[in-house]
Amino acid sequence: MEDVMSDTVFPADLSRFLDHQRAAFLRDGPPALKQRRADLRRLKAEVLKRRIDIVRALRADFGQRSERESAIVELIPLIQSINYMIRHLACWMRPERRHVSAYFQFGRAWIIRQPIGVVGIIAPWNYPVSLALVPLATAIAAGNRAMLKPSEFTPVTSAVIGEIVRAVFPSEQVSVVTGDGEVGAAFSALPFDHLFFTGSTAVGRKVAEAAARNLTPVTLELGGKSPVVIEPGFSREWVADRLVFGKLTNGGQTCIAPDYVLVHENDRDAFVAAYQAGVKKQHPGGYAGSSDYTAILNQHHYERLQGLIDNAETQGAQVIRLGSNSDEGHVLAPVLLLDVTPQMTVMQEEIFGPVLPVLTYRTLDEAIAFINERPRPLALYYFGDNRAERDRVLRRTVSGNVTINGALLHIAQDDLPFGGVGDSGIGAYHGKEGFIALTHPRGIYRQGRFSAATLLQPPFDRLTDVITNLLLR
Repeated sequence: MEDVMSDTVFPADLSRFLDHQRAAFLRDGPPALKQRRADLRRLKAEVLKRRIDIVRALRADFGQRSERESAIVELIPLIQSINYMIRHLACWMRPERRHVSAYFQFGRAWIIRQPIGVVGIIAPWNYPVSLALVPLATAIAAGNRAMLKPSEFTPVTSAVIGEIVRAVFPSEQVSVVTGDGEVGAAFSALPFDHLFFTGSTAVGRKVAEAAARNLTPVTLELGGKSPVVIEPGFSREWVADRLVFGKLTNGGQTCIAPDYVLVHENDRDAFVAAYQAGVKKQHPGGYAGSSDYTAILNQHHYERLQGLIDNAETQGAQVIRLGSNSDEGHVLAPVLLLDVTPQMTVMQEEIFGPVLPVLTYRTLDEAIAFINERPRPLALYYFGDNRAERDRVLRRTVSGNVTINGALLHIAQDDLPFGGVGDSGIGAYHGKEGFIALTHPRGIYRQGRFSAATLLQPPFDRLTDVITNLLLR
């Protein structure tokens, strides 16, 4: 059949594209283990072949983005995730035996993980490669077909992703469609077998609403204000160092970036000094024109962040600017905000930039209460060596994943599920959890030749009553 997929599409074309893939899925059936592994290896090989093109495309879209950082935060997680799937796929696909009660012996029960069909994937702009291709690789590992919509805000990178996909997959297996918000809205309204979205909570609500009309199950990877709790007396230099890394990676444009810090009131000044030193240590050459620092994606987001800073300063926050900006290149140097109040806009919205509010507490119970008064975050970070205090914070708060004495690195653990809760997301993926999310657990029971269940069939007698009474205990 001729290739009917194209990169730039009109909303009216999308249903035809979905029908094309669904027909191929029903015609060919689930791919074997060998085919899935081969597809993943070919995807990996093409990504590595286009490595230079990818990092240059990312730099072109952002205006200023370190090619080394792009390799570290985009390509390494993608390649390692594919490697992990290849190694463990045979185990995940193996039928899982389930218990059969004594009354149904000699029957057998088991589960097979069945591909669900066609998966829709909507990827964001902040990590446009890994957050597009890791879900795609997961869909392939699960035996599905996929339609992928990269972000319209990173057009150069989206074009490279399209070239990679076309080089590896026929359009009836995977297709890439690009377009504006109108195309995105039409895409999310398609009757996929599963819809995977990464982006803001506000857009995630619209995606979920559109999917609900088709009863399409969703995985929503959203965001929120991920807190950092620093144990009293634990404001060490390496703590600030690790938070600088977590906050400034990708210019702070990371869904799990530390969004604000809760530090004991006696430790605030020491933390501020250590954070300032950590910024100078990791970025000694400044920011505008730096080969190691990422610009804000576009002028709109640059002005949005400046607005958050101005709003906080107007309401009494102390603003500590840790470098010079470049308005023309929309490069925003790191900023610390002190004396922040919950009423400031910076504490009402996800920051998504290199701005870090520092709040103080008197007791850990105050810090816990502050977190719990807000929507559940995508990540939580705890720094300290008091196990009892740490466990109390983790036990009494609810969030997505947690990194202890570090930042961001839980996302790199392939054997941990990644996902939010409440406003920060629905469902999880990565590793086995991604495979589970994009497959159907088909339960199967095979009745044995002899079974006590036959004694519960008409005509009923006193033995039926005995067995019924036993089963009702």
